[in-house]
Amino acid sequence: MESYWRIGRDNGNPWRGQSEVFPRGAGPFIRGATEDARRELVVGVWGLIPWFAKTAQLSYATNNARFEEIAGKASFKQSWLHGKRCVIPAWSFDEPCWESGRNVWWRFRRADGSPWGLAGLWNTWIDKGTGEIVESYTMLTLNADGHPLMSRMHKPDPKLPPDAQDKRSVVAIERDDVDIWLRGSNDEAASLVRVPEVELFAAEPAMPIA
Repeated sequence: MESYWRIGRDNGNPWRGQSEVFPRGAGPFIRGATEDARRELVVGVWGLIPWFAKTAQLSYATNNARFEEIAGKASFKQSWLHGKRCVIPAWSFDEPCWESGRNVWWRFRRADGSPWGLAGLWNTWIDKGTGEIVESYTMLTLNADGHPLMSRMHKPDPKLPPDAQDKRSVVAIERDDVDIWLRGSNDEAASLVRVPEVELFAAEPAMPIA
């Protein structure tokens, strides 16, 4: 991560955690440093803790944020408004496929062998009682009903037509676009939000199908 994302070995919060990250667990994300033009690696909770939260232990899920809703969603709008955008590094991510009638987890890597840089938002939450500081982040998702691969993931809703399922996909930020995503205007950042082209994916069932 240090070399690929040009973070620098002097970042103050190196990632020494487990290889897999789960919602509400600790994971790494990359943001622009506040004092200069560098990038910094931060370890935070996967599940954004909004400024108005009374406690860091949320009763609702904020690990994913629908891009179409972030400008108005209470949990995410302040991070979007103030440009608190991040890149979430990942060698792969998993999604459930129900085409067989049961859940089969698929693993998604990049076809070029590079890591994913997934688009996210971050926030720094401070406990008003104790002064505890908690970093956290959320992963952006986008409608993928028309995508030949991502539209196959997740359990379909039999009450909805195939083209209105609101299947979701992560958003990939290409390495050359990282600085625009981290430091550009909201309009510039929004122009980068798209479902990755199918050619970028190397996807297969994570476990053999019996």
